[in-house]
Amino acid sequence: MDTSSKNNSHNLDHAIAGAVSGFVTRFACQPLDVIKIRFQLQVEPIANYHVSKYHSFLQAFYLILKEEGITAFWKGHIPAQLLSIVYGTTQFYSYHIFMKISYNFSLLNEWKYSTNFIAGASAGFLATIVSFPFDTIRTRLVAQSNNYTIYKGILHSCSCIIQHESPKVFFYGLLPTLLQIVPHTGLQFAFYGYVNDKYKKYYNETNISFYNSMISGSVAGLLAKTAIYPFDLSRKRLQIQGFRNGRKGFGTFFECKGLIDCLKLTIKEEGIKGLFKGLVPSQLKATMTTALHYTVYEQTLIALKALRSDISK
Repeated sequence: MDTSSKNNSHNLDHAIAGAVSGFVTRFACQPLDVIKIRFQLQVEPIANYHVSKYHSFLQAFYLILKEEGITAFWKGHIPAQLLSIVYGTTQFYSYHIFMKISYNFSLLNEWKYSTNFIAGASAGFLATIVSFPFDTIRTRLVAQSNNYTIYKGILHSCSCIIQHESPKVFFYGLLPTLLQIVPHTGLQFAFYGYVNDKYKKYYNETNISFYNSMISGSVAGLLAKTAIYPFDLSRKRLQIQGFRNGRKGFGTFFECKGLIDCLKLTIKEEGIKGLFKGLVPSQLKATMTTALHYTVYEQTLIALKALRSDISK
């Protein structure tokens, strides 16, 4: 195998590892995502003394389980998996390529974590655009009630959106998503790289261990998600515009005309706290998801390297 073929194979490893990481992470953390989205789409206050449908994380969990069954926690799972696999593949592959390019510039090497941020933000930008239609479909499938089903599945939802609305609907909420994902992914990679280096220095390690990936990923996920959360909430609310019938039984329907309008209306009607509805399950999900995401990615890379080594012997 010549040098270019080896390089292509090694680059492909990052794409494969990203896909595996996306699949495993999505399956494990989907229930938290469902609860988070339900909170984000609820206009009424999240409080025991109010008529709100969902009052707390545990109450929401038990209510969904009681009313819709255990399968409701994996509602919209197929488009969610497609989203995660496409996103993970694009994100880690493009991040790897961007970092390889940065090695040619000595100035960027001196600003390591800033380079991590820029490469991560760029990777997030590309991955978001490529995978966004799956996110819109997933959100609508999760948002609808089992008692008022509008969509029967991913193909039916695509058909309905194209026939009754517009293909543009697949990209509703793209702007707040990019405003969220670009800094979020950049912060994730920067925080991960920083904590990763501190861990290796403290424990005198040279390679990335399983525990290092878990701890670094957890911290990176928690900090990055908290920093950009209002944009995540706005994205979900924009993605259900035009989907009033599917939201019957969930309370007041939130209507807005764009990102700025969404943020203004949320603050006006629900206060500043409204921008952080669903934050706790989102933080739990981000901590678990990012830890799993990076750990499965790193371990898959190690496994692929070992497999290639065995084959070459």
